[in-house]
Amino acid sequence: MQLDFFPSATLTRYLAKMFVLRILAVLVMLVLVLLMLDLLSNSGKILAVPGNGQGELLTYAGMRAPQLVQRFLPYSVLLATLITLVTLNQNSEVIAMKAAGLSAHQVLAPLLLTALVVGGISFAFNEQVVTRSTATLKAWEAAEWGSIPEESNVRANVYLAEGTNVLTAAQLAGRGDDIRMTDVTWYRRSPDGAIVEQIDAARATYAKPGWRLDDITRFEVASASSSEAGSIVVGEGLTPNQIDLARIDPDSVPFWELGAQIDAFEEAGRRTGEMRAKWWHKLSGPLSSFLMPLLGAVAAFGLARSGQLFVRALIGMALGFAYFVVDNAALAMGNFGGYPPLLAAWAPFFLFALIGETVLIRTEE
Repeated sequence: MQLDFFPSATLTRYLAKMFVLRILAVLVMLVLVLLMLDLLSNSGKILAVPGNGQGELLTYAGMRAPQLVQRFLPYSVLLATLITLVTLNQNSEVIAMKAAGLSAHQVLAPLLLTALVVGGISFAFNEQVVTRSTATLKAWEAAEWGSIPEESNVRANVYLAEGTNVLTAAQLAGRGDDIRMTDVTWYRRSPDGAIVEQIDAARATYAKPGWRLDDITRFEVASASSSEAGSIVVGEGLTPNQIDLARIDPDSVPFWELGAQIDAFEEAGRRTGEMRAKWWHKLSGPLSSFLMPLLGAVAAFGLARSGQLFVRALIGMALGFAYFVVDNAALAMGNFGGYPPLLAAWAPFFLFALIGETVLIRTEE
């Protein structure tokens, strides 16, 4: 096996261009089909809100599309790999390249390099675009498709506890002393956990100390009576730092910010195994695109006229989808504490890299 993986710049550009065009074609097809299905299931909920119309549907599609791109880009690379390699095999181009002295690794090298670049672009896209759209979309959904939050650092469904008392909020925006919450509920409970009083408020702000609830409705459980008031201060033991640590959504926080937040969680004595696994997976997930040409390489070799090309393509597809199954299973085990976070995020990648390389060497090298 030669060590010069790129002996021809012309051939490298030819294979890379073919591969990229097929990745884009498959990705656009998958995203459009899945986005239409998603709109069919959610458009009724969005349009049911007074004032919502076509503009809100387009806004929803614009925020949902990046999530679909993030999820299905590795699948697109796998399918594009199979299409590209099967086409090259059927047209006897692989035979021509091997007859010219290229090894199997040299044939795959342009595809591997292209997949690595796609993985890097995917990482940047996920952390710059997908995290923001995910945070806004979750906050919008928590608002039951009402007014769209304008801030990008909104969080939804926040739950806080001060002793036996509980403070919940449908939306939270801002940081530090500038935190603002909407659709707030304060549950005052007895030492045995029974609810004594429920206070609903339209919004809450930090009162230094405590949290000022405005436009409130109070309900006394003992007397079953309700009353309205302008404002009240509750939760004096809850600080902005506790609010910041109340809930971290790894899908909504960029990679370079998530690490610091996880460290803060650990300093507070919180369990961070699930978040740490997802933090590592922000790297291993996009890098999975690099594996797809290696796992699908079995479709590139073997004589097309032998009748085994379809079987080889199925084997390549099976290896690729087996990786996604094992990857999701390992991540789930990491979330439950069955695997260490680093192992849960990276073990499937290295395992299938070894499997793909072994199959390629044993069959073609």
